[in-house]
Parts: sequence; structure tokens; C-alpha cells
Amino acid sequence: MSVPAPKRPSAPVAPDAIAHRIHLIRGQRVMLDRDLAALYGVPTKALNQAVRRHRARFPEDFMFQLNRKEAADLRSQSVTSSPEHGGHRYMPHAFTEQGVAMLSSVLRSPRAVAVNIEIMRAFVRLRQLLATHADLARKLAELERRYDAKFRVVFDAIRQLMEPAEDAGSRPEIGFRSEARRSAEATR
Repeated sequence: MSVPAPKRPSAPVAPDAIAHRIHLIRGQRVMLDRDLAALYGVPTKALNQAVRRHRARFPEDFMFQLNRKEAADLRSQSVTSSPEHGGHRYMPHAFTEQGVAMLSSVLRSPRAVAVNIEIMRAFVRLRQLLATHADLARKLAELERRYDAKFRVVFDAIRQLMEPAEDAGSRPEIGFRSEARRSAEATR
């Protein structure tokens, strides 16, 4: 009798729920403390306390605190409430991919481990997607360079056709004129 393979536990969070929480701040893809806390199922305050207790594990390239302008820009994009109406009283922390990975050593609950795995997968998918877009942009630029010279002749011909016609009075008339008509035009 064969033993059935163990079932892989389903992800506690849908991949799409993670992908839209990845932001580009200071040229880095990051996740905010409040989003991570929601995914891990812990209060934001508890997540930040755990990080403060292990501050040495989170250097500046793993985690940084947003400045007021970054927080305001993010707030206007995501339409979050102001501090007067229950919003953030402190500037949020942003975690890079390495910072999120380090969180798994700080938050050890089974849910945190499972969520961390899904977050790492989301970062990898995002990197692959960006690489695909960069490859497509490179190929398009190559096609434009290659075919630009071939179509230049067509574009030049079209431009010539679009130029205004020369003044009709400056061109010589074509055709036969009678002697009487020529002498009549000369006396005018």
C-alpha cells in the first residue's frame, strides 16, 4: 500500500493580496509595516516592537522609516486617513525584500512563516515580470532601429508629397500659343 504524499498547506494569503502591497519608494521595492502586520495577523505596533527589540538585524538597506513627504505621497495614493481621524501617528517603516526575509527570524509563528514564503514568491514574480518587460522594450527598440532605415525612404516620399506645390506663375506654361495670343499678352 502506498502512502499518499502530504498535502501542501494552502497559502494563508492570496498572491494578489501581496503584489499590490509592494511599493516603489526611494528606488526600491518595499512593503510597509502596516501591510506586513495585516498579512501576518498582528497589530502594527507589535510588529514594530519586535523589530525594535532586534534592531541590529535591520540595517538601513533592509528597513527604513519614511519621511513626511514620502508618507504624504503614499497617503494621497492610497487614500488613507490622517492622524486626526485614526491614521498613523508615526511615520511608517518600509521593509525591502531582505528586510521582509529577516522578519521571519523575528516573527516565528506558523502564519508568519507561511506568509513570508508567499511574500518571497511575490517578490520573485515581480522581478521576473519586470525582467520580461525590460526584454520586450529592448526587442522593440531593436526592431525600430532595424526597420527605421528601410522605412525612411517611404517617410521621405510622404514628406515630399506633403510639401506645398511651387507657385504656378514661376513655372513655364506648357502647350502651344498662337501668335495673336502672344502679342495680346505682351501689350497688357
